[in-house]
Amino acid sequence: MHNDELYIRRAFDLALLGLGNVSPNPLVGCVIVHNNKVIGEGWHKKYGGAHAEVNAIDSVVDKGLLPESTVYVSLEPCAHFGKTPPCSDLLVRSGVKRVVISNIDTNPLVGGKGVEKLEDAGIEVVTGILEREGLEINRRFFTGLKKGRPYIILKWAETSDGFVARKNYDSKWISNETSRKLVHKWRAEEDGIMVGPNTAYYDDPSLSVRDWTGRNPVRVVIDRKLRLPQSLKLFDGSQPTICYNLSSNQESEGVKYVKLPDSNFLDELFLNLFEQNLRSVIVEGGAQLLNLLLEKGMWDEARVFVSPAKFIEGIEAPRISGLVAEEIIDTDKLLIYKNQNG
Repeated sequence: MHNDELYIRRAFDLALLGLGNVSPNPLVGCVIVHNNKVIGEGWHKKYGGAHAEVNAIDSVVDKGLLPESTVYVSLEPCAHFGKTPPCSDLLVRSGVKRVVISNIDTNPLVGGKGVEKLEDAGIEVVTGILEREGLEINRRFFTGLKKGRPYIILKWAETSDGFVARKNYDSKWISNETSRKLVHKWRAEEDGIMVGPNTAYYDDPSLSVRDWTGRNPVRVVIDRKLRLPQSLKLFDGSQPTICYNLSSNQESEGVKYVKLPDSNFLDELFLNLFEQNLRSVIVEGGAQLLNLLLEKGMWDEARVFVSPAKFIEGIEAPRISGLVAEEIIDTDKLLIYKNQNG
């Protein structure tokens, strides 16, 4: 069991290398071990590309060792034809003797069928190793399967006296430079980035990845009555942007306008994002949108920077509970919350 946990942890490390590149697929890492020696490793690197098991087996120099090897994989090998052939079939053809899995894939297309194929071929299968850690790594994927919406991350910075902006909506810069760089890393890891109309208007954000290397997320803005000026950076066509509103369905210069009903507006918005294969969204404000999502319980995780700065008066920061971790980022404190009612 100790060795199983050791190699599954290595599979987790490999899986995380795909963050920001494989969605809507899950993060998967794979390690192949022969006589307590790693002979192959791989991870799912890009959506539509080879899966972790394929890359791991390809990396094995002496394929003759596979029948005496154990394969460690963070998620149940797929059993269906998608963009690539089933990985469970590949493992069967390779003749491996044992497969150790952290999480069963609850996707109805897989859902235990991969394990069944392996066992039917006489391969020993062990499941549930470090299961909780595996669920956390693939929380975006499993949230989508369970709730039919993206994994929602709330993010804001607040002053030590509890404000997210001054009375005139100015919020630059509350957090420090290191914290802002970390935010750009986060943006590269998620599928979408979302703001409300006040943040779009007063901050005129680019919502792009600049202080980190990675892809730009899809920009999402709420403009119910289409009052935002087209001169804003959000509408410059530099990266895919979706504008949710009450009146218009059209597409223009890289901006897709999507009409939603006034009732259940946010529910429909997140459903629409999910249908467009966005599996995670980081919501960067403003306070009104953040408070609304908190009030509805429509969030999974929150990342809050607390700065030593003081505004004395201004727009109050949202109130939130469910603290699970905190970290010092230079002069800021980073607080991580999880929705305990999710």
